[in-house]
Amino acid sequence: MKIAVIGGDGTGPEVTAEALKVMDAAAKLEGFTIEKTEFGFGGDHYLKTGEILPEGAVDELRKFDAIFLGAIGHPDVAPGILEKGLLLQLRFQLDQYINLRPVKLYPGVDTPLKDKGPEEIDFVVVRENTEDLYAGVGGFLKKGTADEVATQTAMYTRKGCERWLRWAFEYTQKRNNPKGKKLTLVAKTNVLTYGHDLVWRTFQEVAKDYPDVEPDYNHVDACCMWMVKNPEYYDVIATTNMFGDIITDLAGILQGGMGVAAGGNINPDAGGTSMYEPMGGSAPKYTGKNVINPIAAISAAAMLLEHTGQPAAGARVLKAIQTVTGTKMKSQSAGKMGYGTSEVGDLVVEALGS
Repeated sequence: MKIAVIGGDGTGPEVTAEALKVMDAAAKLEGFTIEKTEFGFGGDHYLKTGEILPEGAVDELRKFDAIFLGAIGHPDVAPGILEKGLLLQLRFQLDQYINLRPVKLYPGVDTPLKDKGPEEIDFVVVRENTEDLYAGVGGFLKKGTADEVATQTAMYTRKGCERWLRWAFEYTQKRNNPKGKKLTLVAKTNVLTYGHDLVWRTFQEVAKDYPDVEPDYNHVDACCMWMVKNPEYYDVIATTNMFGDIITDLAGILQGGMGVAAGGNINPDAGGTSMYEPMGGSAPKYTGKNVINPIAAISAAAMLLEHTGQPAAGARVLKAIQTVTGTKMKSQSAGKMGYGTSEVGDLVVEALGS
């Protein structure tokens, strides 16, 4: 397996090191090798060179089986520059049209929901990742004046809707939830009566090809309530780009915080290159202190293995993570884990063989 590594900013390189350590150990146990190539993209690179992604960088990244991203976000770079110039550029140019966010409460991890545990908090969000408001269509009129007008246009295409929803139905089939296979579309068809009407009609048509999956629908505001009140209701959620961005942060807190949550930006087409990352951000105040939680990054590594042809290794890593959270770690908060960053990585490696 050949992977590109972008450690990124702040604590990104620290959690990436632990994720790679665990991946190498899992690969050895499962009988394959991982060849890693590091790329120094991120805030420091931008401040030194004025460029975010050098010319030809995306074509170079296309040659890899997958990309592992540690984190981006630099205190000396204005918000939005790195996010748009690196994250969104890679998503769009590599056509990573699926954003996959498992929402799984690991054993031993605290959730703010009383009376809910790992049995109740175990669902997946499949977010469309290349359209909607993130397409960047819009502009200003009379900028800087009292009459200023700003427009931001959400874009939806039949092709974009169908490929994302079809993937979500197929994923729901494979997940094969023993409680019943159910795919819940989360949108706002009563207000967004053009774009989300296209989404809804496409959902209904695609559902006919998957009779073993129960098609379900929630308005996004209702979903936010039910996710907190009855998370066990959900199996797989399919939602649009903007709503997905929001509800997965809510979901991240339900599963114990951003130190645990991981995600994938996936191009599932033949020859596509996908990117996996922890959701917690660069946390620059903890840089170099060996206190940041690497569990989210290690979870992202498990996703990378699962979706890049090594599902047994991915399952092995996921099982090891749950052993460590359930029997070793005191907390998932930085500096309160009972272990340092590198020690947590060592514990997961140790648990791989059990």
